[in-house]
Amino acid sequence: MSIAKLDKGEIKFNKEIFDIHEIIEEAAENIEFNQLEEIGGSMEIKLKAFQHLVYADKVHVTNVIYNLLDNALKYCDKVPKISIETKNKVKELAEKLKYKPNAIALSLQSNKSHIIGIIVPQIVHHFFSTVISGIEELAAEKGYNIIITQSNESQKKELANCQTLLSGRVDGMIVSRTKNTENFDHFRNILSTGTPIVFFDRTCHGIKTDKVIIDDYKAAYDATEYLIKTGCKNLLHFAGPENLKISSKRMWGFADALKRNNIFFNEEMVYYADNFSKGYNLTFELYKSNHLPDGIFTVNDMTAAGTLSALNELKIKVPDEISVFGFTNGIISQITSPSLSTVEQNGYLMGYSAAEILINKIENETTDTISKIIPTKLIIRNSTKKL
Repeated sequence: MSIAKLDKGEIKFNKEIFDIHEIIEEAAENIEFNQLEEIGGSMEIKLKAFQHLVYADKVHVTNVIYNLLDNALKYCDKVPKISIETKNKVKELAEKLKYKPNAIALSLQSNKSHIIGIIVPQIVHHFFSTVISGIEELAAEKGYNIIITQSNESQKKELANCQTLLSGRVDGMIVSRTKNTENFDHFRNILSTGTPIVFFDRTCHGIKTDKVIIDDYKAAYDATEYLIKTGCKNLLHFAGPENLKISSKRMWGFADALKRNNIFFNEEMVYYADNFSKGYNLTFELYKSNHLPDGIFTVNDMTAAGTLSALNELKIKVPDEISVFGFTNGIISQITSPSLSTVEQNGYLMGYSAAEILINKIENETTDTISKIIPTKLIIRNSTKKL
């Protein structure tokens, strides 16, 4: 069938084909032959495909239009000499035809899936949910999708998550490991496949890879020193697991703040309690044994919330009799009674930065290892005295 014999709708359709073809021709004039091969296919092949258009029916024409748009958009991205007018013309045609790139086709062409895998211990935890929000924001800006998995603090499930994400052909992973993980071979195996990993918050000792963290030591030191400056002299720390670096750093920040302010420290001032129930139960145990302090610094907000709940039941006035300082600045810190003084951990920025580092590594295949430290600040509310 010749163009002359097509009805008006088909003529309009083929007019768009010619428009796109002219764009590709202009691009071809501004690109070296060897670059054409990198982009995919020679102009001769593209011209033969185009010549076939005028004899094709509407369905085939639609497919070829989309193929031509793929090439035109690709040229616009990779050839700096193409005019702004031409680039705008490509975008207008894409919008007019409601064109969306085929994700599977693009992944086959580039050997990239444009998918980022995420592994977190608990999705419902405020800190991890804000990290995910930050990752998703940057990923969307850069044209990536995300797959979120939850380990639920189980190393076995964490291993299964890694296998699931690898099977899903993710381009890279952003991970915060479980507090129970002690063998990191599954992460080493992922890295050996060429799949990059960026760790955040909870990192893995002995694995050289990118990470986004806070200065846990300094944040803990500052929070403890604030308690001291507001009059606390008998302090305790409700700590996380020793095998987590973030826990040990917060503990040493607590310890050093005491020592540098001439307050005695020993390990009996540190108790393991890293969730609501443990904070709640430990507070009752200390009360029964007559060992309640005048200040408590907790490893996270959930532990602090459990502590406050117990103190309220015991009719102990906070902060008049005991001050409590948390760590995270989650939503719960604003709704406890009284509201909780805490450390702003800045999860959103941590997630955004982790995604930025990972996507840069995916797209530029860099080998440099980056360790980014996110700033923290003290959020003073009503569970501590004012300076």
